[in-house]
Amino acid sequence: MKIAIRLDDISPDMDRRKFSRLTDLMDRYGVRPLLGIIPDNRDPQIGVEEKDPGFWENMLSLKRRGYILAMHGTYHVYTTVKGGMFPLNRLSEFSGLPCDEQRKLIRHGKEVLSSHGIETDIFVAPAHSFDRTTLKVLKEEGFAAVSDGYGTSPFSAAGIVWYPISSNRKKALNTKDGITTFVIHPATMNEKDFEEYEKIFSGQEMLPYGDLIRMEPIRKGSAALLAQQFMALSKRTILEIRNR
Repeated sequence: MKIAIRLDDISPDMDRRKFSRLTDLMDRYGVRPLLGIIPDNRDPQIGVEEKDPGFWENMLSLKRRGYILAMHGTYHVYTTVKGGMFPLNRLSEFSGLPCDEQRKLIRHGKEVLSSHGIETDIFVAPAHSFDRTTLKVLKEEGFAAVSDGYGTSPFSAAGIVWYPISSNRKKALNTKDGITTFVIHPATMNEKDFEEYEKIFSGQEMLPYGDLIRMEPIRKGSAALLAQQFMALSKRTILEIRNR
């Protein structure tokens, strides 16, 4: 299976040492990921350093090197306990909020990115949680795709393109056909994580995210969305039982 990479929680006040170490590792193996950038981070668990004055120029530099930039929420602050259409988690920045509140959040996030020269039509929801209202507002505000869902290739449904993420990393590494995305949170990586990803980068067929977004999506209907919603809910339930 071809593996694409997505990095979440990218912000001016993130753990820059880990981020730089990971980008150096990816550059060594020619990995070109999707970067989920938080426009206006207010999550204290992510904001662990003083804001980097060179952050935005660094993001544009990475874009010129083939990295793909996406909007990762707005503030990265959870406001509801609704999992929405892809309920891998119980928390959400968007799911369950009224349309006008979601529009205000999404519009603000896009304006912040634009003010720093970043234009993107790809959205990455914090905690993977969003609802149909989120998708409606995203489309109206100029977004064309979300990085989420399950599947082995890009697909279109509910009027938007989905770039699926991995439901089972071990299975993906041992499957021959198809495409998936591994989601990495650089700030939570430890030494073992860096070693494991170096093995993946060096031993797997890695797919630049830019190549992924140029693929023609397969059209799917509401039944496919319901199926992936059930899969995500099942995975969340199993993890919650294990962690009791």
